[in-house]
Amino acid sequence: MKNNKSQAWPELIFDQLKDTITTVQLWTQIIGKIRLTNMPWLNHSWHVTLYVSPRGLTTGSIPYEDGIFQMDMDFIQHELIITASNGKKEKMGLYPRSVANFYNELFLKLQEMNIEVEIHATPNEVDPAIPFQEDELHCSYDPQQMNLLWQALVHIETVFTRFRSGFTGKCSPVHFFWGAFDLAVTRFSGRKAPLHPGGAPNIPNRVMQEAYSHEVSSCGFWPGSEQSPAPVFYAYCYPTPADFQEQPVKPAQAFYSQEMGEFILPYEVVQQATDPAATLLQFLRSTYTAAAKTGNWDKDLECNLTYLEK
Repeated sequence: MKNNKSQAWPELIFDQLKDTITTVQLWTQIIGKIRLTNMPWLNHSWHVTLYVSPRGLTTGSIPYEDGIFQMDMDFIQHELIITASNGKKEKMGLYPRSVANFYNELFLKLQEMNIEVEIHATPNEVDPAIPFQEDELHCSYDPQQMNLLWQALVHIETVFTRFRSGFTGKCSPVHFFWGAFDLAVTRFSGRKAPLHPGGAPNIPNRVMQEAYSHEVSSCGFWPGSEQSPAPVFYAYCYPTPADFQEQPVKPAQAFYSQEMGEFILPYEVVQQATDPAATLLQFLRSTYTAAAKTGNWDKDLECNLTYLEK
């Protein structure tokens, strides 16, 4: 796979992103819950996720009574597009508007398309969890900042996909979880894991326990929060061996966060690197090696694809 060095990775400044991220995360939760309700259950909640698309984020195809429909968040034209297999199509704008306003118009559009759906209309993995129809507090949307974040996701998704290809065992898609608002890919050892303790805000323990029912090595990108105000890449494993944190990882700026229980690499390190994709791959591969070594994973699960990389 050729690395297109002519396209620079965008600079992401959390203070300029944060208000938009907070609002858009809640918009994606509404869209994600619509997908969740209509999709058959897939292991580890893979049926709820969104995906990076050439224009933004997409649900992919969702079944309903008249066929399939799809919802696309377009961060170039800044609109939500709902398309159905029966030829019907609706659009609504993405602009500074409250979560309640977004929720009400979206469900009106779905009604007009004869798409019947009910969701648990309260957000997950955030605190406080204001019901969507009551949330007039979150109403920010900066189209330029959202476009920059999406551009970063496009670059990251490409590298994650390359990393994913180097594994012969069970591996998740590269997908976007709207609960925590992160892009992730997860490898599995094939062995069952100890019962997960749960503990994520406003999400049932049984959901977390099913998600971590088997041993994992997971990595992802997260745009940050008020408590951790910087976009970062992360990598962790579950269960976590005692010596996992002591393993050498690359690049040199990566570190283990005791608070988070995972390796962290600031996004700006990758963004400013001479070869961002190669720098990120170093982090992904070395943190997986740390998990596989300390967790005694089968070495045959990883395959060598160096000969495919140009």
